Amino acid sequence: MEVDWEEVRRRLDCGLGRLRLELSAEQRAALVEYLRLLARWSRSYNLTAVREPLEMVPRHLLDSLSILPYVRGDEALDLGTGAGLPGIPLAIAAPQRRFVLLDSNGKKIRFVRQAVWSLGLDNVVAVQARLDAYRPPRKFATIVVRALASLAALHAAAAGLAARPGRLLAMKGPAARAELADPGLTDAAPVTHALQVPFLEGARHLIEIRYD
Repeated sequence: MEVDWEEVRRRLDCGLGRLRLELSAEQRAALVEYLRLLARWSRSYNLTAVREPLEMVPRHLLDSLSILPYVRGDEALDLGTGAGLPGIPLAIAAPQRRFVLLDSNGKKIRFVRQAVWSLGLDNVVAVQARLDAYRPPRKFATIVVRALASLAALHAAAAGLAARPGRLLAMKGPAARAELADPGLTDAAPVTHALQVPFLEGARHLIEIRYD
């Protein structure tokens, strides 16, 4: 089925307005081009369960960008980036920050590297490595993650990668409340932020854990 890219652009513009994010025409064009690449590669590779670009706007772009106000510092790490989410949309929206996108899946990292090259994102580095084997030269002010593992496991992993001060931003759905009861979070003092993602039904939460 042919994609109506003008409708994709209109939905993105409307969603950005609802999020109160002011992006340039070049940034908006880069976000749409990223969806073009993702849709094209997903026809051959299993990069995302969402295949329709119009649906990708809220589920991938707006969902990722909804956490932008919580990102701090000059360097951020996207754990388990998959097809580049939320790292690539965040990097497009915040070119002053450097993003490292980490994943162990070679196929997905190949796509991320191609997208980074095609979009000219000189503030993004894609790294193929397992989380437990990753040893970066510098630690990160912000670590973002989108539905990778349990909150307690993410907290344990992020504690060794976060700068001081630093923060973990974990994007979660309706199961967030149950995860917060995990004994592994006793010393973490997590803070929950409700996310309102345009055109997306269902509860979305951002769990923030700070490292001081």
